[in-house]
Amino acid sequence: MILDTLAHARLYTAISPRFQPAFDFLRKVNAQSTVGRHDIDGDNVYALVQKYTTKPAEQAQFEAHRKYIDVQFVFSGKESILWAPLASMKTVTMPFDESKDAALWSLVPEGWPLRVAAGQFTILFPQDAHAPCCVWDKPCEVTKVVVKVKV
Repeated sequence: MILDTLAHARLYTAISPRFQPAFDFLRKVNAQSTVGRHDIDGDNVYALVQKYTTKPAEQAQFEAHRKYIDVQFVFSGKESILWAPLASMKTVTMPFDESKDAALWSLVPEGWPLRVAAGQFTILFPQDAHAPCCVWDKPCEVTKVVVKVKV
């Protein structure tokens, strides 16, 4: 798991050549960006622009992916993303679904809140269970872009 700002994105492009187009896309996001999927490099790299109100952490579930790394960038607003090592997940609520590239688990006490404010991103790898969209201090309208980077 990585938490940083776009100003330092160049530090992470060595992880995969697919990170450069992901960060290039994030630098172009603005208030008029259309909600939904945006292809960057087909199924290798694509972005999901989202708008929502954060929810209480008690309503969240942990998720993890196998085929994609998430780059979650908060364009406006702020949220907490609960993080925990995948190995600490105990109660499966949705077994891994290949078509969704996701599995879900109940919350665990080992979850650690990552506070992500506007202009910040987090990189979540397949070993990083995460519960996004949670309230930081009070409910907040958030515009977020999740770039899916194929492993």
